[in-house]
Amino acid sequence: MAEPEVGLTAKSADFPGEILDGLDRDIRRRGLGVVRLDEPLSNDSFLKLGSSLGTAIPETAPAVQPYVEDGVLLNLRADAGITRDVSLQPFASNPLSLHSEGSGRSLADQPRYIVLMCVEPGDNSASTVLVPMAEVASDTSDEDLRLLRATRYADAPGVPPVVRSQGDHTVFSFRDFQQDPLRWICEADGATQHAVNGALGRLLARMYGARGTSGVLWSRGLLVVIDNTRFFHGRMAGLPRAAARTRHLKRLRIR
Repeated sequence: MAEPEVGLTAKSADFPGEILDGLDRDIRRRGLGVVRLDEPLSNDSFLKLGSSLGTAIPETAPAVQPYVEDGVLLNLRADAGITRDVSLQPFASNPLSLHSEGSGRSLADQPRYIVLMCVEPGDNSASTVLVPMAEVASDTSDEDLRLLRATRYADAPGVPPVVRSQGDHTVFSFRDFQQDPLRWICEADGATQHAVNGALGRLLARMYGARGTSGVLWSRGLLVVIDNTRFFHGRMAGLPRAAARTRHLKRLRIR
């Protein structure tokens, strides 16, 4: 995969300076902002960057509390090795399937932006995969889009449909459940189980085969802001922790 375009190279000591202006320009233009800093921002500056984008979402899950600072800043340290524990997947070396963040939550509870900053790439640094929703939508048939606009997770009341429109963008609220079952409901006229399962299967195939997919190869100081309404994201597999230095990213989720 190609790496995403770096929009700006800057010194962290110059924050905010041109950093916020550059991020705002690129996020508006393509839903993705990439800044190469000489050093990671301090926690205070990182939090200020997040507040310039919106309101940071508190990290409340009990399993992640050892990794949380200031209630909202999550330290993504790849120190959990290989695990099937879903709560530990952000800290594992497993691949992370493609998804939009918070797809099982109401729209009000879903983040608009995910902000990631590399403190230590580690020897087991796994690329973060970015898939543009626009490319997935353009390759999806009108009939599949019709069905998916009326399909939502059955076990998560209040969640949006798999596909919706937001301004001039087609937005997906969906994740690859991998081996876990996906229970859905569909309110489209004439929808059958076979038709909806087929549309979901084709959506997964398009997500993993989309044009324009890129991979973030992390380096110290690299800062990436992802618009959750314009990109799916996931993670390649890394090396087990016993064989490598630990990767460390800092994350904010912004609504």
